[in-house]
Amino acid sequence: MRSLVLAVLCLALLATVPAAAGAAECDDLDPSVCLYPWPNDRFTKPDPTTDTGKRLDIGLDQMPRNAAGKPIDPTEINRNDGFSPGSLIVTRVPGLDSQAAFDRTGLVPITDPKQSFDRNQPAVLIDATTRRRQLIWAELEYPDELGKDPSVQTLVLHPARNLEEGHRYVVALRNLRRADGSVIPAPEPFRSYRDGDEPDARMDSIFRTLARAKIRRDNLYLAWDFTVASERNLSQRMLSIRDRAFAELGDEDLSDLEVEGESPAFAINPDLPDDLPSQIPGEAREQDGIVNFAPCSAGASPGCEQGESDRLVRIVRGRVLVPCFLSTPECVEGGTFAYESDGVPLRIPGNMAAAPFTCIVPRAVLTRGPARPALYGHGLLGDGGQVTGGAAQDLASEHDILSCGTDWSGMSTEDLPNVALLLADLSRFASLADRGQQGMLNFLFLGRTMIHPEGFSSHPAFTVDGKPAIDTSRLYYTGGSQGGIMGGALTAVAPDFTRAALGVPAMNYSILLQRSIDFDTYAQIMYRAYPNELERPLVLSLVQLLWDRAEANGYAHHMTDDPYPDTPPHEVILNMAWGDHQVTNWATLVEARTIGARLRVPALEPFRRHDDELYGIPRIRKYPATGSLFGIWDVGPLRQEGGEVKGTPRPPVGNVPNREGVDPHGPDASEEATGRAQVGAFLRPDAQSRIIDVCGASPCYLDGWTGSP
Repeated sequence: MRSLVLAVLCLALLATVPAAAGAAECDDLDPSVCLYPWPNDRFTKPDPTTDTGKRLDIGLDQMPRNAAGKPIDPTEINRNDGFSPGSLIVTRVPGLDSQAAFDRTGLVPITDPKQSFDRNQPAVLIDATTRRRQLIWAELEYPDELGKDPSVQTLVLHPARNLEEGHRYVVALRNLRRADGSVIPAPEPFRSYRDGDEPDARMDSIFRTLARAKIRRDNLYLAWDFTVASERNLSQRMLSIRDRAFAELGDEDLSDLEVEGESPAFAINPDLPDDLPSQIPGEAREQDGIVNFAPCSAGASPGCEQGESDRLVRIVRGRVLVPCFLSTPECVEGGTFAYESDGVPLRIPGNMAAAPFTCIVPRAVLTRGPARPALYGHGLLGDGGQVTGGAAQDLASEHDILSCGTDWSGMSTEDLPNVALLLADLSRFASLADRGQQGMLNFLFLGRTMIHPEGFSSHPAFTVDGKPAIDTSRLYYTGGSQGGIMGGALTAVAPDFTRAALGVPAMNYSILLQRSIDFDTYAQIMYRAYPNELERPLVLSLVQLLWDRAEANGYAHHMTDDPYPDTPPHEVILNMAWGDHQVTNWATLVEARTIGARLRVPALEPFRRHDDELYGIPRIRKYPATGSLFGIWDVGPLRQEGGEVKGTPRPPVGNVPNREGVDPHGPDASEEATGRAQVGAFLRPDAQSRIIDVCGASPCYLDGWTGSP
């Protein structure tokens, strides 16, 4: 993978540099980078056709450029009527460029976000509608141990709960200090606005908002405002292609959990490759796309031999036809949306995608009857065939669940060349975000095929001993890692399932990337292409404006109890692994607060916590419980046991990945029988579903740890 992604770097850097647009105006509040401070309503224009009354208006000359001098094309970004609900809030503060200065200033740390509400907190974020302070944390982009030049250091604020769609916010920084304790003076021309020397209508509005929130103006270092994108702007593309695709089937009421109209068309093993993942014991492929397994051997030589499995009776592979809304025939990688006059994706007449699927049929159907059907979301840049992995087979076998996976188009194995190209030329990023939404539609159509009476259950591949293998009464979802991240967005728009188990999940790739060991390889491309370190958080935040269309960050407010129109409400399990090396816990905490999940307690041993990082997440007090669960699983501290490295440190507080010890991203809760039991009890029809406590009086442990320091 490393050689592939690095090889395409040169190709992208040779891309033609567009002609320069007319000189664009920057915000004079922070001259270090044209678009700082960010996000910023200075870079919007009035637009009465949008729900916020604004539309982003960023010029080509204002955008970051790659090493070939090519600016990021802002065309797709300017379709937004506001900024991301999880925006990185960024500015450069000369003098506030070390951890000593950060600590001396007293900025709200990632480990104790309740300090957001301290009377004298130097960084505050105010909702201009409610006048209330928002829960945030602050950090420096580059921790001291990275040894970066202080001239590229930026101050970054993060919402600790996603901001409300369509709301305007005001950022205020005050009483900032250098490492020696001296106060950093406000820069010109902000000082002139603050002190009334230079009247400005926009700045006067900002000062009035702050005054109503009881924030004094005389000690301000900097203040600015921005507006979050509206619900319609964030979701209308996905909801439009969903509604139009299901209408083609004959189902125009997606909120009633009733399967109406026709089943999507499907076929078993049309032109699929002959190989199967190596974890399947004894490949015994038949030519029709079905692999049948005999029970494992008994007697003198017990155990699983070639062609045998005690967990599965069958694997089925094929394709399901899905309406394609991308600009490429059959939705091949690299395509984007074209738009109709009302701003929704245009479909080439008759364009269809043949989405691959892999299904595992558990042996439990022989004794327990038809299995509950669940969609399965695979990991980073993988494919739907990962549903045949060991943990998924265990869940299927132990709890009679028939799982089917397809590819997360946009971020699957076949997208790797395009991912590498777009990292070197971010003007191409819409090809990931748009294809990601098509991938979500592929999942929804696969799910409908699983539960439609004329879908899979009508095919002999999903009949075992003459009996149906699928209980078509309700659909469910399980997914881990990328499947947990993208699965949150899918859950928010799903018409056929109301329960989702999201393993080692989070949201907001602008936070996730730099805090993941998985980004190491891809960072080599992106950082070589965009070498200006001062612009790095801006680049990530610009990308997030598009990524919001295809991952949970743009959908989180509607994942559970505030459903979209024509969509049922949902409940989820978020099972996090403490100290995760690949999906940072800090982003999972934001997701838990945003969707209203309740925390399983005791969550952690006291010596495994930093401070009050779990602030703002309500607790479950009694079991069995209903609603959405946030569970934390822990492999314990870094240690040696019998000469073997065990455990991992607590999640780093700086903008870096956790790297030491055992990565609890796996062994995560899906590899624990108790964790699977929790999921099995949750993925049931509404009247039967319940959240059970599987860890007793202690925190939930992983990998054999028993709680000792």
